[in-house]
Amino acid sequence: MDFFNQNIILYLAAYLISGIPFGYLLAKQFAGVDIKHSGSGNIGATNVLRVVKEKDPALAKKLGAATLFLDAVKGIIVILVAKLLGAPESVQWTIAVLAVLGHCFSPFLGFEGGKGVATGFGVLLVLMPIPALIAIVVWLGAAKGLKISSLSSLIGLVAFIIASYLLYPEVPGIHSHAPIWIIAFVIFYKHIPNIVRLFKKEEGTL
Repeated sequence: MDFFNQNIILYLAAYLISGIPFGYLLAKQFAGVDIKHSGSGNIGATNVLRVVKEKDPALAKKLGAATLFLDAVKGIIVILVAKLLGAPESVQWTIAVLAVLGHCFSPFLGFEGGKGVATGFGVLLVLMPIPALIAIVVWLGAAKGLKISSLSSLIGLVAFIIASYLLYPEVPGIHSHAPIWIIAFVIFYKHIPNIVRLFKKEEGTL
């Protein structure tokens, strides 16, 4: 198989695998809840936690944690597979962008999806481990202090961008931060309703 065909397969696989809506599937299977039509309508871990919590708090924590883990892991897996196949950095970063797009605009949910935070940090954890770890620590710290998931996620994203510039003025292999900005833009775009609620002081807490 030549590199061109391999890359096309990797791109498609990254988009489709990352489009698997784990939060929706877990909530439907184990709690009998359609989270697309409950709470905020988002398929991510936070909405799973909030919606299922109304029925079963203990189950909500398990499903929320499982959703967060699986959404991150699907991003990690697609990048690791590309690395194992010897894909160049430019291809890996393209896969990273497609993974976030797949989660946020899932082909299995009529091109709707989650916010992209867990999957985004999943791919970035492989491609830029230290900035990603810094961002995760900031994200967790903000979540603990502010108790607002959306704001904490955006603060973590900003922390990653700053750390990526400080530690990697030129991104290895591509010499550009463009893919990072695309991922950041997609995540920011998906958070616009949350940002509106934040300004209206209507955003829910954890």
